[in-house]
Amino acid sequence: MNFIVCIKQVPGTTEVKIDPKTNTLIREGVESIVNPFDSYAIEEALRLKERMGGKVTVISMGPPQAESALREALSMGCDEAILLTDRAFAGSDTLATSYILARGIKKIGEFNLVICGKQAIDGDTAQVGPGIAEKLGVPAITYVKKIEEINETRIRVERMMEEGYEVIETGFPALITVVKEINEPRLPSLKGMVRAKKAEIHMWNASDIACEKSRIGQSGSPTIV
Repeated sequence: MNFIVCIKQVPGTTEVKIDPKTNTLIREGVESIVNPFDSYAIEEALRLKERMGGKVTVISMGPPQAESALREALSMGCDEAILLTDRAFAGSDTLATSYILARGIKKIGEFNLVICGKQAIDGDTAQVGPGIAEKLGVPAITYVKKIEEINETRIRVERMMEEGYEVIETGFPALITVVKEINEPRLPSLKGMVRAKKAEIHMWNASDIACEKSRIGQSGSPTIV
């Protein structure tokens, strides 16, 4: 089975500053980390691979320095990493970001399941995961706290609600977003860290994934903050 995990490199603090001219984060002097919710997505994909067999591909959109987040995912056990990076992506809101990630996933090819963290700590919108699913034309299940059953064609999950949970089943391909209650992320092994350091990170720009210029960056971002 083919699992794809979407991750984001975020500032290691919730006190972020925005450049008013570019509408992008000011990253100078701020430590960057893998978005914490995405670590649960990575772990769940690895557990599904161990259970079902297959491959885990991790993908991210960001500046070149986001490569370090992808190497961390590889050190945990992911098989392949792709960074979508292009100056034209700067200033992308959640609408443009979900479009760019969907274009990257389409270039990867056939997949069974896309897994995302429920939201990024630097935005807290929880919009990108469902946005990717909409652009891929696949069903999305958000706030997943447990995968009850999975086979080659379907998945059944428990989805958190304000009071209790609901059980939902869908066929593949599909996308889920996960919450921290789903698992406890593993630590990278020494062997994994050595492998990740040597691994190739595939770099794709806007042309590589056939993006429409009007749908990326500031021109493709109607959100006003």
